[in-house]
Amino acid sequence: MPDSGQTDIIKDIARGIALTLLIFVVSIYIPVFGFFFSLFIPLPVLFARMKLGRQAGAAAPVISALIMTGWIGGASFDTVFFAELLLLGFMMGELFERNLSVEKTVGYTAAAVLGAGLLVLVVYGNLSAAGPGGLVSEYVDKNLKMTLALYEQMGVSEENIRIISESMDKIRYVLVRIIPALAVTFTLFITWTTLLMSKPILRSRGLFFPDFSPLNHWKVPENLVWGVIGCGLMLLFPDKSIKLVGMNGLIILMTIYFFGGIAIVSFYFEKKRFPLFLRFFLYSLIALQQIVLFLVIGLGFFDMWLNLRKLESQNHE
Repeated sequence: MPDSGQTDIIKDIARGIALTLLIFVVSIYIPVFGFFFSLFIPLPVLFARMKLGRQAGAAAPVISALIMTGWIGGASFDTVFFAELLLLGFMMGELFERNLSVEKTVGYTAAAVLGAGLLVLVVYGNLSAAGPGGLVSEYVDKNLKMTLALYEQMGVSEENIRIISESMDKIRYVLVRIIPALAVTFTLFITWTTLLMSKPILRSRGLFFPDFSPLNHWKVPENLVWGVIGCGLMLLFPDKSIKLVGMNGLIILMTIYFFGGIAIVSFYFEKKRFPLFLRFFLYSLIALQQIVLFLVIGLGFFDMWLNLRKLESQNHE
């Protein structure tokens, strides 16, 4: 019979699997908002990895992935999506134990997830008749049709539905070609949010969390400005391929500058001691209003010259 220690480990694995599957079920059966619930899937995996170690901690994502695959009904883009969320949580736990910088922790985690996804896409695409590019096009087309059907259910006017339907080919053309940037952006975003959300969870349970410097002091590396300049110049070239490279690069870089801008916003929220409900409202405004979103990106970009938080002068005081 297993001893009490082994029994506790089995119980912890079972709890991790149960919580992961609960988030999974909610995310696939609640329209629109289900996607946001899926962002929490890496957390129980990360928690299990930090509490149980590598071998026992790996059981939760592996078993969860198998159950998810059976639930969805076999291999698909959705299966890969959820499997990558599980991998993200586990990889972040691995990198936490190496006590790297926050940039390396986020960057290496995102690179591992993106690399695994690309490998699956290439292998699965070559085994199918459509090929990797065809699979991506089919997936985008399927989701555009689902989105259009959702708009119809939400009561969007027939005129707007007609305009969207007529523009479907152009929308599909653009989306397929910026898929690389969207994949990188999404992976960076969920990696960053997982890191932020894991800090209070792990520390409240006495588990290890890397001793990063305050994340609202983080600044975008100055040399990335040359990437922005280079990608901007690419958009001026007449060749469409060069323009697409520049567009994908700008989307990725704007995501990084968004993180820098959000760090500035968080810094002043904390400095001015904004109440929690007001912070929630303002963060929601940033997420929902494109103008405010671009203002935050601008804060991250111009902080290199303006030093909006005056961090150096504070350190010398």
